[in-house]
Amino acid sequence: MADGLQGTVALVTGASSGIGEATALALAGQGATVAIAARRKDRLDRLALQIEDAGGRALAIEADVTDREQAQALVARTVDELGRLDTVINNAGVMLLGPIVDAPVEEWERMIALNLQGLLYVAHAALGHLLSAADDDPRHVADLVNISSVAGRVARSGSGVYNLTKHGVGAFSESLRQEVAGRHVRVSLVEPGAVATELTDHLRDEVRDMVERRIGEMERMQAGDIADAILYVVTRPRHVAINEMLIRPTEQES
Repeated sequence: MADGLQGTVALVTGASSGIGEATALALAGQGATVAIAARRKDRLDRLALQIEDAGGRALAIEADVTDREQAQALVARTVDELGRLDTVINNAGVMLLGPIVDAPVEEWERMIALNLQGLLYVAHAALGHLLSAADDDPRHVADLVNISSVAGRVARSGSGVYNLTKHGVGAFSESLRQEVAGRHVRVSLVEPGAVATELTDHLRDEVRDMVERRIGEMERMQAGDIADAILYVVTRPRHVAINEMLIRPTEQES
């Protein structure tokens, strides 16, 4: 039986679009108060209004989690204004594919900064609060969900540094899971395959064409499909932990 999220506070990074936006709506729909974070404040404000119009409560916070001080301030403000922190969805990320040979190194730096360092900064700042929430009403359990990718399992040509970052997210998540499992903080890894989001908008034109040829006419998942999976993870009873969830479109072979 699923547990509701009434009386809890969730923080979602990368919430201005796609999976983050859909997840914030899903969590609020289950009764959580939601702090939503991203760099695009105008989009966050619209999302917060949508949540509030549906009867929920949201706090929009403009933040760049690649900056350690901003990541720390994001978590601190969430707790200061909303009173606690029970659930963190570490969703902010970027996918800049392309060959390793002659790659723009700036793209590598951007992925490492957001996919790895930003995720680490938020996790580090949040862990003490999650451990406290796990000792407290209403649920006596807390959740850290790190959003990875099928690229964290399957390495392929043209994805080398993106693969590196997502494999790193998986390794970090499993090590941390073992560290805090006995204290009822659940660390979960969600690994989507092809999803129809803005993720491919940041690709160079020639790389985007390559990706479109590979994906072809595949029916991709929607952001809401991943939000449903995340909601399932964080609403399990206290004694159940979903450690890892790989989700592909039905037609995706690898």
